[in-house]
Order: sequence, then C-alpha cells, then structure tokens
Amino acid sequence: MMIQNAPPGQQRFISTMAEHNELCGQFARAFGNDRFERPEPFELMLFVIGHHDWGWKTWDARPAFDPAAGVPCGLGAARQPGSFATIAASPDVNETYHPYCGLLSSMHSWGLSNDRYGFSRFRARPGGGTSRPVTTGMADKTDALLASELARQERLRAQLAADPATRGWVEEKHLFQNYKQLQFFDTLALYFNLRHDSERCEEVYVHVPMTAEEDTNITVRPEGNGTYNFTPFPFAGERLEVINHGRWFMPLPAGEEPGDLATLLYGRPAARQRYIFVPG
Repeated sequence: MMIQNAPPGQQRFISTMAEHNELCGQFARAFGNDRFERPEPFELMLFVIGHHDWGWKTWDARPAFDPAAGVPCGLGAARQPGSFATIAASPDVNETYHPYCGLLSSMHSWGLSNDRYGFSRFRARPGGGTSRPVTTGMADKTDALLASELARQERLRAQLAADPATRGWVEEKHLFQNYKQLQFFDTLALYFNLRHDSERCEEVYVHVPMTAEEDTNITVRPEGNGTYNFTPFPFAGERLEVINHGRWFMPLPAGEEPGDLATLLYGRPAARQRYIFVPG
C-alpha cells in the first residue's frame, strides 16, 4: 500500500502495490532512446517490472489500520503487519511466470534490505535509510528469507546460464543493467506515490544505466502544474505523460477505527494523478 503525504486536514492519495507496479510499467514501456537502451528481454522485463511487488496483493486486499495517522498501514505510514512475507511471495509469482522474472524479482527483494546493492540513494522517508527497515521481532525470520532468496538466485542463474537462449541474460553486466533499470522505475514511482506535490523537490537518481557498460545520474526537477523535467531525458520522444492510479481517503479521527477497512477504502471512487515528463 502506498500512502501519499498530504498537509494536515487534507485527503491522502492511496495506491495499491499493483497500482504502483502499473506506474513502474508505464516508465518501462517508454524508457529508451539514442542514449539509453531499453530493457531487454523486453517482454519479460515488462512483466517483472509490472509485477515485482505482486506478493503484496494478499495484504492489500485486507489492509491494516494505522490509528495514529487515521489511514491504512503501508509505505509512507505505519508498516503493514506481515509485509516481511512478501520478500519471498513476490519472487514466487514471478518465477512461476519465467525463471528470469523470478531472478530479477528475487534480486529486488534482497536489495530492498541491502541498500539496493549500493545502486540507489533514494530514501522513501525523509531522514530514513536506503534499506527496508526490519519489522520488530522479525530479524531472524527476515534473515532466513533473505538467505533463501540468495539460494533462489544462485539456482535460477545456473538454470538460465545452462540454456544458450538465455545465457546472455545472466551475464553480470547485462543482469545488473536490468536490475538497475528496475530500481530506477521503482524509486521514480515512489517519488510520486509517497510525496505530495508540495513536497516533491529536486531528486537525483544515481546509477541509471544507459548501457550495460555505462551508468549516469538523472536529475528530476518539478516545474509546477504536474510537469517534471529530466536531465538527461531517458524516455522516447520529447514528452511523456503518465497516470498514477489510486483513490482519495480522508484520515479518520482518533478512536474511529473502521470495522471493515477494505470496504471503506475500496469503496472510494477510482482516481488518478497525471504527470508530464519533459527534457531538462
């Protein structure tokens, strides 16, 4: 669950993880030009980028409530109980679709707890770290799940390397080119999913891959009226319009915890936020 910040007394824009992934997919489909290589293998990369958090679907279907904030738990608010289980659940979904998707999703899950392999400076919360915090009392179970993901990665890389048709996909530089693309799309989506437009300042994205051999930094600057410029511009064309889907939710007063939060939340009308990306 993605809980966007808002000034006191205002509605919060809330997106599910599936809607967050859909926004990432919009970025991925448009990524690539004469300076930036598009994700390859394209269709498999679109799948994993569009499903990298799919293990959250069970939890988003029955959201927990954060009484301090008066909104559902999620990123940008209190952490949702049971979210550690998504470390394995998301790679499970992706591996079922294709071993390469499972590998990238597993790397994403492991990287969230390990500074995204050192390839990102993005912080979901002001003053927070680049790693996902460990739920209180869950350190041992989290460590065991992360160790299992490393074992999954070793198994899937060996499987893919044994097939001439997929061997090139797991060559180290190409694999991490794809991983860094996924992290760019994910953290760029978080910039919009978690921050009110009044809180979106200049953000620098590091290690955005142009090729398997070369990375660059991309600076995103708000221009106002939903427009953001990118330097350098990594998308096809001279302008990209994307839509962030979700619903508006007014925080509930203290002591008014709903009996059926899912019905209350998903009974809200579908809503959207529109952003326009232009070259800097």
